Amino acid sequence: MKKIATILLAFSTLIVSAQEKTKGTPEKPKSVKVKKPKTVKTASGLEYTITEKGSGKKPMNGDKVIVHYTGKLTNDTVFDSSLKRGQPFEFKLGAGNVIKGWDEAFLLLQVGDKATIKFGPELGYGANATGAIPANSTLIFDVELLDVKEGLRPYDVKGKDTLKTKNGVQYIIVKANKTGEQAVAGTVADFHYAGYFRDGKTFDNSFDRNQPLSIKIGQGQLMPGWDEGMSMLRNGEKARLIIPSSLALGEKGYPPLIPPNTDLIMDIEMLNVKVIVPPALFDIKGLEEKVTSTGLKYYEVKKAGSAVKAAAGKSVKVHYSGYLADGKMFDSSVERGEPIEFPLGQGRVIPGWDEGIALMSVGDKLRLVIPYNLAYGEQGRPPMIPAKADLTFDVELVDVKDAPTPQQHGPGDGHNH
Repeated sequence: MKKIATILLAFSTLIVSAQEKTKGTPEKPKSVKVKKPKTVKTASGLEYTITEKGSGKKPMNGDKVIVHYTGKLTNDTVFDSSLKRGQPFEFKLGAGNVIKGWDEAFLLLQVGDKATIKFGPELGYGANATGAIPANSTLIFDVELLDVKEGLRPYDVKGKDTLKTKNGVQYIIVKANKTGEQAVAGTVADFHYAGYFRDGKTFDNSFDRNQPLSIKIGQGQLMPGWDEGMSMLRNGEKARLIIPSSLALGEKGYPPLIPPNTDLIMDIEMLNVKVIVPPALFDIKGLEEKVTSTGLKYYEVKKAGSAVKAAAGKSVKVHYSGYLADGKMFDSSVERGEPIEFPLGQGRVIPGWDEGIALMSVGDKLRLVIPYNLAYGEQGRPPMIPAKADLTFDVELVDVKDAPTPQQHGPGDGHNH
């Protein structure tokens, strides 16, 4: 599949990896030759001519389609063909895995159809030359739709009431559970999601990965509109959120995945909602404030007297709760019930952590007050950590051991503490 990946998917190596080879050609559905083929031109400028009419399933965005194709330039030069390789090509419709002309064309066909499709560079590779395809090329493909594997479907919201939050996020309850715990601020929600544009194309979903998200509601871990919409839902419910661009990714978007000023549709399945019991702040009343030469402040809350000390090059396991200057907690491994582990002194965490944890032995508890230049600096880490934010951490050293072979590390919440 290397050739087709080069020609059809050169713009996205990340998504190309999600494509799969088929092990064989599916059984052909019945089809009949069209006696007088008719060429149809769509609003985008794509032209398609069905030469054989099939009787199989019509695909939708989110489905995987298996196709044979031969690609030609307008001078009949063939630049690629799955038929010559004897290997059909499989891709997910509407996910941006292929050029725009392909995503549009196969929505117009059904299994068993053979067709010729033609489109200009705006639906192909534009002004970029790709392999044997010159810049600004009009492309012609003879294609056959062999099979459709049904994928994730958007929720059916026909006949359902559309409600609105105070800030303008629309939400539609597809499956209600009025007795379920509501995902208000102060709860953790575990949920699956599928994200769509208004044209029905999907840009991401957790269902295919079988990896639901676990998010603290009201803590800025999601886009503002997504966070607000989630707070309307209860455990066990399914719902659709329609998030205006101003409450999503705004004018910047998230190119190339999310264009600027794009409204987003999120189909949500709530798996679990639980109330957070916040960890207690360490009591530092009467304790001496100590200051290192770098400006790191710390309080020795508990000295366990262990001979096992943290040191650069060792792997340390730490429980922590982090607070902003106003006392708002922004993250806590204690809440998750899972300490983080990292190699000390290798820059895997913020400098204030590398320095502060090195002061500890197993069982010790410290409060670290870290100036912004030893934390996330002038930029901060929006939206959770503002610019030039001094941070306070209550930390407990759980374990110290020899570090394994160095590898990439990220704490469970994705922050570089």
